[in-house]
Amino acid sequence: MIPASQLTSFGIEVLTSLGVPEPDARLVADSLVTADAWGHPSHGMLRLEWYADRLRSGAMRAVTEVATVLDGGAVAVLDGRDGIGQVVTAYAARDAVRRAGEHGVGVVAVRDSNHFGTAAYFTRMIAAEGCVALLTTNGSPAMAPWGGREKSVGANPWSIAVPGGRRGPVVLDIANTVVARGKIYAALERGHAIPEGWAQTADGVPTTDPALAVGGLILPMAGHKGYGISFMMDVLSGVLTGSSYATDVAGPYVPDRRSGCGHLLLALRLDAVADPAGYARRLDDLIDRTKAVPLAPGFDEIFYPGEIEARNAGEAALAGVRLPGKTLQGLRRLAQACAVPQPAWMNACSS
Repeated sequence: MIPASQLTSFGIEVLTSLGVPEPDARLVADSLVTADAWGHPSHGMLRLEWYADRLRSGAMRAVTEVATVLDGGAVAVLDGRDGIGQVVTAYAARDAVRRAGEHGVGVVAVRDSNHFGTAAYFTRMIAAEGCVALLTTNGSPAMAPWGGREKSVGANPWSIAVPGGRRGPVVLDIANTVVARGKIYAALERGHAIPEGWAQTADGVPTTDPALAVGGLILPMAGHKGYGISFMMDVLSGVLTGSSYATDVAGPYVPDRRSGCGHLLLALRLDAVADPAGYARRLDDLIDRTKAVPLAPGFDEIFYPGEIEARNAGEAALAGVRLPGKTLQGLRRLAQACAVPQPAWMNACSS
């Protein structure tokens, strides 16, 4: 197990060696380590090597300079100028919260950004400021349109977070595929098969081989409904914002092609629409009622959205973070390529 602070420090060293300013490097590293701590290695430090490749090629700019294209009071359009996705999105989140403070709601459209890791990282940030948050993004093709056999639609994840009552914020963060593509990469890292029903080969044959799934099709959640939601997220994140969409978006694992992805972010100030104390009581009551539902066979507990991640983060803060062996190998390659000293934990840890 690796202390999260040490893992973050290593990420900062790697990113700064590639020209990323220290505050931005800290944000990116923290977002990746947080994903690992939440129990989502698919969006954790395994992506650092991908980001490094994109920074070296220039597909993603090391120095992020966000430009305001339109300032409409409660609404704004930002251009990420191919900067680092986490940095662009954190800027947009702060801007949306500021606008919500003035107008009750802040809506920020972002064009020409990059992969930003977990959407919940940013919606939680907004919820902590007393706002309801919604964040959408588009991504590179992962699934075929319903009835098609070639991928042209991204997983296009989205997140909603709300300020919490006595338990803390409630957070939903999902992709519109049966599973996020990063989880297939995580299975590939571990050398594990993926469950049936997750993916098909490029020829449309069901597969449990993550290598074939990466080059094939990930299935939409809930059949045609998942495809329809994902399509609309591409409209909101790509078409509406002036970003790339459909097959024109490149994923973070492509080292030398600009991403062109876009995001749409909304912050709604809680006290503009509800009494915060009354809201907190009602939310707590909703959660209490939900968790009190009799359990189905095979289940030990009912969770509300975001509860598992919060619990995992608490455990990781005490015990540290575990990384797959192949992720550690990638970090060793990065240390060598970036002339960053290998920390003691790098050779001591195993998957």
